[in-house]
Amino acid sequence: MIKRIYGASVTLFFCTILISGAAAAEPLALFNGRDLSGWTYHLDKPDVKMEDVWSVKDGVLRCTGQPVGYLLTKKNDYENYVLTLEWRWPDEGGNNGVLVHVTEPGALGVWPKCLEVQLGSGDAGDFWVIGTTLEIENPAGRIEDRRHKNLTDNSEKPPGEWNKMEVTCRGDEITVKVNGDLVNRATKLSQSKGAIALQSEGTPIEYRKIRLKKLGLAKSR
Repeated sequence: MIKRIYGASVTLFFCTILISGAAAAEPLALFNGRDLSGWTYHLDKPDVKMEDVWSVKDGVLRCTGQPVGYLLTKKNDYENYVLTLEWRWPDEGGNNGVLVHVTEPGALGVWPKCLEVQLGSGDAGDFWVIGTTLEIENPAGRIEDRRHKNLTDNSEKPPGEWNKMEVTCRGDEITVKVNGDLVNRATKLSQSKGAIALQSEGTPIEYRKIRLKKLGLAKSR
């Protein structure tokens, strides 16, 4: 009887852990599709209002691209997660990016200390370090100053079509997929926690389905 009760207790214990883990892993919508709740902003023209640059319509977050700056999550301690989002260029392609591990403002002009995951047309998945450092595999020919080039060509869709990006941050590592293709990976990031931001960098761009799924602790080496 004691063994049966003990076994049942152990089973219940592990079931509880699994259920709790599953609940904790449910994706969090960073963008609710209705408004900019949970976000703040920073622009190189302080007198411009957030709604003059970023607006929401039909579940889509729209950015005019002007003036330069970024939309920033109010929560600033995201770590160990998978960030997914969809983006498209409504007219012609241009330059933009997703900023992860955002910490100190003004590290490089208007840009904060962070790691930029490039969305620029033809270069989606490039890494640009802004006051941070990282390491990539086979770096010869892939590093130009702050830029760390991606691994693939033709992973993006034409302007007007939706692309999907998946950014996995675990400990001091990051991997990026674009439309299912593994496009970049880096290790030994100098910082691995912070806010998440979306750039305004000159060209109109649209986003939707911005979600974050928490991961477990970083893998031990």
